[in-house]
Amino acid sequence: KAFLHHSVHLSCYFPNSQKIDVKNLIIFWQKDTDKVVNEVYYGQEKHENLSPEYMNRTKVDMGKWTLQLLNAGVEDEGRYQCIIMQKITERSTEVIHKSECSLHIIANYSQPKIEELESRELKPNGYLNLSCSSSGGYPEPMEMTWLISHENKTHSSTAHMDVLQDAVTKLYNVTSKLNIPVPTESHTNISCLLHLREQLGSLVSVPLGI
Repeated sequence: KAFLHHSVHLSCYFPNSQKIDVKNLIIFWQKDTDKVVNEVYYGQEKHENLSPEYMNRTKVDMGKWTLQLLNAGVEDEGRYQCIIMQKITERSTEVIHKSECSLHIIANYSQPKIEELESRELKPNGYLNLSCSSSGGYPEPMEMTWLISHENKTHSSTAHMDVLQDAVTKLYNVTSKLNIPVPTESHTNISCLLHLREQLGSLVSVPLGI
């Protein structure tokens, strides 16, 4: 996992127990089987075959057999394969190592924010119309929950969540609406909770006091 616009290190997991000199190896990184990410040809980096989106965005550490990918973006998500070939004769090579890893990008959502859609006087038999929004995150979140609490009781309800993905940045903006009768109990707090994916936890809004 890597945060958006940060660097990420991908490993070849190559033990090199035979201590083969890098001058006798071809180290080849590819993404999703069709994009060349990096190529080291007998100790020298080659750029002719690189996919344009990886030009000037990778650095290789031969000592650790890792590839550093700079400025990771959502489009960099996917499976990466490292292939190492050893020179056998002047004209032949053989694959001596293959490994794969998957890259997932994370972008932090803004703290969910509650807004009143109609800021008119709250009447005892009227309705409360609220929305809760959070923006600029990745991947798509799981769900949004509203928490309504008064005294020591909390009622939670999962509401429909509108999800919009920005066509350029690929980041998500999410909104959920809540329409409930105006609480008649003494002081009520309403919060909204955004549940994220992949063990990323959840984000909670500042409570709205009624």
